[in-house]
Amino acid sequence: MKKTERKAAVIPVKDLHPFGGNPYKVREGEEMDALAESIQERGILAPLIVRPMADAAMGYEVISGHRRLAACQRLDMESVPVIVQPMSDDEAAIAVVDANLQREHILPSEKAFAYKMKMEALSHQGQTCGQVGHKSRDTISEDESGRQV
Repeated sequence: MKKTERKAAVIPVKDLHPFGGNPYKVREGEEMDALAESIQERGILAPLIVRPMADAAMGYEVISGHRRLAACQRLDMESVPVIVQPMSDDEAAIAVVDANLQREHILPSEKAFAYKMKMEALSHQGQTCGQVGHKSRDTISEDESGRQV
């Protein structure tokens, strides 16, 4: 599979592993209960985004969908729909951060670690925040500043 190719698939849950540097924690509670109930009633509405692990025999690394995967594991599901997309470590780090920043309940510590991880990945690619849409270090998003994070 070429680096730019994306492919839809159904993958066994046992072959899916969390992204190693994921700054977000999967928490039990009412939100997880509601997610598991929704998946049980309607199935997975949005496939997980995964990338092949360096050792293909090890399976796939989850880039987006850690909470959905945890809910599926709780429900003892055997397989889940995914989109397989090869990507580098830096591309995966940026994708993990970008896929989760819209969530409502993110701890400030998770958000700070996520932004740090994204900035490091961008710097490895020779980019700065200003080159990807941020005006300055002080303006991280439309409603947050670097000083807040």
